[in-house]
Amino acid sequence: MSGHSKWATIKRSKGKADAARGKLFNRLIREITIAARMGGGDPAGNPRLRSAIASARDNNMPNKNIENAIAKGTGQLEGVAYEEATLEGYAPGGVAILVELMTDNRNRAVAEVRHVFTKAGGNLGAANSVNWMFKSKGILRVPKAAADEEKLMELALEAGADDMTQQGDCFEITTEPGAFENVRGALEKAGIKPESAEIAKVAENAVKVEGENAMKVLRLLDALDELDDVQKVFSNADFDDAAVEAFSKDK
Repeated sequence: MSGHSKWATIKRSKGKADAARGKLFNRLIREITIAARMGGGDPAGNPRLRSAIASARDNNMPNKNIENAIAKGTGQLEGVAYEEATLEGYAPGGVAILVELMTDNRNRAVAEVRHVFTKAGGNLGAANSVNWMFKSKGILRVPKAAADEEKLMELALEAGADDMTQQGDCFEITTEPGAFENVRGALEKAGIKPESAEIAKVAENAVKVEGENAMKVLRLLDALDELDDVQKVFSNADFDDAAVEAFSKDK
């Protein structure tokens, strides 16, 4: 299983806790708000907003919350003005990390991220110091119990997916960003609900990390993910299974 997939599995496990639900909703609301502000409030003509709404509904967000987030983005309701930013850095063992922010106070957000990196023995880098190592990909994860593997692969590939692999208890479908919504829509029409669906940053080459270094990187990723202004965290780490299991038990 790839490092990205292993971290995604840990995040899904965290997200099942009730305490994490409010944080997930806040992230989804911010994404909807910014998508509406940048591309308008009509999802038919705004692919980013359409995708954000689909993610919100997949996570059982009430329609009223979605409507209010769109209205704040278009200026129909008063709301906080968020800005997007991407920070880049290195974790112990030379692991590259990307941190996507949505914040109403960039200085505060950068200071908090820098503090987490420093405390973990890592450091922030300059712009494009690690970003070039990653490519944007659509990632959809479907529980194995939700679909027949052969039929799911045929459906995904016909809709424009690049690949499908087994990752733990899920099938992971990979797409180019431009094909993401088409593949998601094809699954929806077939009555297949992904466990998660996102545009992610995937490293073209992974760095193997084991033992204590793996635990340090996992703790750093987790600490970054806990920050209020952080939307997503990506790395090029390929964790050994023992470290993932040990870390998961600690959570």
